[in-house]
Amino acid sequence: MLTLHTADLLVTGPGSVPVPGGAVLVEGDRIAGVGPYEALAERYPHARTRRWPGVLTPGLVVRGAELLLERTYYPDDPYEIAELGADPVTGAEALDALGLTEARWGNSARRATQKLLSRGVVAVGGRLRVPSVRTAVSRSGLALIPAVPVLPGDGRASGAPDAGDSVPPSLDPFAGRDAVAGAFHGALERGGPARFAAFDAPDLDALLARGATTCVATVIGGRLLHRRR
Repeated sequence: MLTLHTADLLVTGPGSVPVPGGAVLVEGDRIAGVGPYEALAERYPHARTRRWPGVLTPGLVVRGAELLLERTYYPDDPYEIAELGADPVTGAEALDALGLTEARWGNSARRATQKLLSRGVVAVGGRLRVPSVRTAVSRSGLALIPAVPVLPGDGRASGAPDAGDSVPPSLDPFAGRDAVAGAFHGALERGGPARFAAFDAPDLDALLARGATTCVATVIGGRLLHRRR
């Protein structure tokens, strides 16, 4: 089935010219077309349309997979919140005190992947060593990539080679970046993978200011894996 995802503004990749009223046409797990919604809708009149507020962009990537998923524990809501609180647990001493099993690490990672999807994230950069954590990431639909490329707007591209490394890994894909484009995972183009996100913000500057939690939809492999209710 063909599906048209459209928003008030479409940004197809770093340095691209924004397209007001743009759309991405999805067929299966690939992008079948990119451009103005009206033109695509006229050419493909039987395509289903999904309309999103704000801006539609490539999906985002976060760095630091090991720290985020294997050295941070996300309490199970509501069962562990009373004892552990709602904030993620970090630090070797605190984690050792929990006596975490591999199964619990896998469940924690599953909760973390849901948080990432709700921020428009489609890929995580780094290495994972715990099998249950790798399984949780794989099943979530998120891609695990060995390294995060330096793109325009990434804090690491501003002179000091280790500038980005000074920023602790975060669930926020914009952490340590001075522009949204630095967090893009690839670009939206015909024949490419259908992975993108929509955010309730009028443009990229507003998105950077408001944050990735404005995400209203995340699509990976053509599937809608997150939708704000």
